[in-house]
Amino acid sequence: MCSGNFAKCLGITLIPLAIICILCNILLFFPGGKVAESSDITDEVFYLGGILGSGVLMVFPALVFLGLKNNDCCGCCGNESCGKRFAMFGSILFAAAGAVGAAYSVIVSCVAINHGPKCFTTHLNGTSLNITYPFADGNYLSNRTMWDICDGPGDIITWHLTLFSILLIAGLVQIGLCAFQVINGLIGTICGDCCGCCGSS
Repeated sequence: MCSGNFAKCLGITLIPLAIICILCNILLFFPGGKVAESSDITDEVFYLGGILGSGVLMVFPALVFLGLKNNDCCGCCGNESCGKRFAMFGSILFAAAGAVGAAYSVIVSCVAINHGPKCFTTHLNGTSLNITYPFADGNYLSNRTMWDICDGPGDIITWHLTLFSILLIAGLVQIGLCAFQVINGLIGTICGDCCGCCGSS
């Protein structure tokens, strides 16, 4: 497969992943599917790992990858393929930027999963609710009985774990795809696009 075609496939894959990450981060602003005050939302949601890191920042490399196949810049310094080589080199830089954004999202997701959600807990007297972080160092992950500590909003723990896990997995996939493009870009930079330049085969 030509390096330009391969990059286009990567771009097509990155676009829906970026959209999924943006949607997950937006949904996290509604803990347990409920409208909440900003003080009731888990702090890591405001770091915007899904919106900025795996979302907006990933759109740019995806668009660059999509455009590589149709890139017709060629013919510089007497070398017909140097335009393609330069475009492939540029894609390496965008892939690296995308990988950094995805890594940021992965780190935020890991911290959020380990930290646990902010939720309502009942005071000892059983008369009032207090919004707090009832878990520490991921202890709730291996002890499901601790989930009863949270009284809402909604099924907050499942909501929190599901959405941040999706962000984590999507971020790891994005890092892998960007790493593939770095390798593909290096091959394209060194060897050129095997499909040639300016429509030639």
